[in-house]
Amino acid sequence: MSTATLDLTGTTTLLLDADGTLFPSEEPAFDASAGITREFADRFGLTGDFSPEHLRLTTTGKNFRTTAGNMLAEVGASADADEFDRWVEREKREVSAHLGRVLRPQPDVVAALSALRRRYRLAVVSSSALGRLAACFTASGLDDLLPPDVRFSAEDSLPTPTSKPDPAVYLHALRRLGVTPEEALAVEDSATGAGSAVAAGITTAGIVQFVPEGERAERVEVLGRAGAAWVVRSWDELAGHLLDETFAVSR
Repeated sequence: MSTATLDLTGTTTLLLDADGTLFPSEEPAFDASAGITREFADRFGLTGDFSPEHLRLTTTGKNFRTTAGNMLAEVGASADADEFDRWVEREKREVSAHLGRVLRPQPDVVAALSALRRRYRLAVVSSSALGRLAACFTASGLDDLLPPDVRFSAEDSLPTPTSKPDPAVYLHALRRLGVTPEEALAVEDSATGAGSAVAAGITTAGIVQFVPEGERAERVEVLGRAGAAWVVRSWDELAGHLLDETFAVSR
């Protein structure tokens, strides 16, 4: 690292990724999504590894619309737009219901966000659909801290649905919130998400609290390569940094 520092004193707003960042939803989401992904592949004659673990390792940070579209594009196939949308809606519905059943509040996340919102404005910027976010936030006890009017979805909030690493959802959130990239700090758990925020000109912190222990060292490196200014292991650590007026990131 160089001796230069990153000044965070002008930061007013935290833009938070959701899946894998605020709650441990990645593994159960792919458990629920894998079966639908396999059916989609069978429908269009696609082959490959569609196990939950392989999908998690290769598509984390992207929504099903993008993953399915990429699967078709890789083999030069296409789907009728209405049928494709039906697959997307089915995946949203089934995964959202599953996450609503299995997620539980994370006391340390609730405590950290409660402390941070006394200094910062909080918002959510996600690739996931708003319906899925609603199920996750209710199950995780975060509705009061991050209500629906500060949730921005690459799937549902934009005129044309997209997914990270496209920066469109971050740029949309900045416009809606009336803040500049220099006033925001993004928090992301994946290279896909970090790349989206960095492309929007937003300083980004990585977090690996819900990354499997055996993958954390590699994820820290990947987040750094994607442009994260620094990476923390937990929400306790992140809150400690951001609430410490003397904290500065060495770069």
